[in-house]
Amino acid sequence: MRTNLIGVVAAVFLAALPFASDAQVAIGVSVNVAPPPLPVYEQPELPGPGFIWVPGYWAWDDGSGDYYWVPGTWVEPPQVGLLWTPGWWAWSGGGYLWHGGYWGPQVGFYGGINYGFGYTGSGYEGGYWRDNRFYYNRSVNNVTNVNVTNVYNKTVIVNNTTVNRVSFNGGQEGVRAEPTSQQRAMEQERHVGPTALQTQQRDLAVREREQRASVNAGKPAVAATARPAEFSRNVVAARAAGGPVRAAQPRGPEARQGAEPQRAQAEQQSRVQADQREQQQRDQQARAQADQRDRTQEQQRAQAEQQRGPQQREQQARAQADQRDRAQEQQRAQAEQRGQQQRMAQEQQRAQAEQRARAEQQRPPQERMREAQAPPRSARPSNNERQPPNSDRNGQSKERPQQEKDKRPDHG
Repeated sequence: MRTNLIGVVAAVFLAALPFASDAQVAIGVSVNVAPPPLPVYEQPELPGPGFIWVPGYWAWDDGSGDYYWVPGTWVEPPQVGLLWTPGWWAWSGGGYLWHGGYWGPQVGFYGGINYGFGYTGSGYEGGYWRDNRFYYNRSVNNVTNVNVTNVYNKTVIVNNTTVNRVSFNGGQEGVRAEPTSQQRAMEQERHVGPTALQTQQRDLAVREREQRASVNAGKPAVAATARPAEFSRNVVAARAAGGPVRAAQPRGPEARQGAEPQRAQAEQQSRVQADQREQQQRDQQARAQADQRDRTQEQQRAQAEQQRGPQQREQQARAQADQRDRAQEQQRAQAEQRGQQQRMAQEQQRAQAEQRARAEQQRPPQERMREAQAPPRSARPSNNERQPPNSDRNGQSKERPQQEKDKRPDHG
């Protein structure tokens, strides 16, 4: 580590950063000289809908012992509805500490630094989200050559043209600003770190010698890019430096020894805050999971209740259909049985008729002839009619004739 570096100390205000910051080489680094003023530059054209402006900033490179400019650029947020809170430098404990930026549903505290283009030092006036679409304020955004219909006009002080272009908070020459109670509460919320393209933007800048403050004197050749990690096309150079640039000076052993207790205290406080953030995140995640389970169970119960009525009607309809099928089957069986009985009776009658016919054919012809010539049974005399009383078997009367009675002698 170079001699002009005081030492590594934990950034006290990193409570709003559960993820990696956008300037990892400078997080927790205390530098003995203030960062250069913000350069004067124009904003590139908006490349397309959904991009949000991320302003440029001075970052610290421990390898070169120098500040370097990370160009401002248009960035697609990691998810719809998120806004960017810029990082910022602050005087603390005898040096300047860097507090990294982050994505969140609201713009938090960024030291009161006037980054311009809607970042006035408090909040963001460059646009807002509505119905999953980002609306751009034309007065602070370069949207003239892009086919974007979701725009509006609101008068805002164009901070990037002001004389005061201080890039840090606190100290004798820094911005005097303190976070509000609401902004302090926002620092405890869960945030999202820079995107991969933002990290590439920073990594490219640190490798470009022309981006160092000691080389460009506060006027970088690439002050802004239309898209992140693209330094070869659609870049904007700074029109002027924001003020004089002072080189970092080496600090003596006594100063480093005096900063050691502060470093230890800051590290301890940072660990405590990190543990608190992790516990809060676990609690929030557990509550969210419990709420999700409750909602899922309630939804399942509601669906089951809604389906219970139709299911019962469907079961009843199936039972009635089965009952009708069984009744129809029973009727068919009974009809089949009656038909079978009728066929058996007809078959028996035919058999009897055929038997009589055969018996008639087997009788002698004389017998059939006599029977045919005989009078009908109703015309024949009965036995009583054919044999009168007092007649013998041959039909003769058993009474004697009268003359025979007269011929008998009278014995009297």
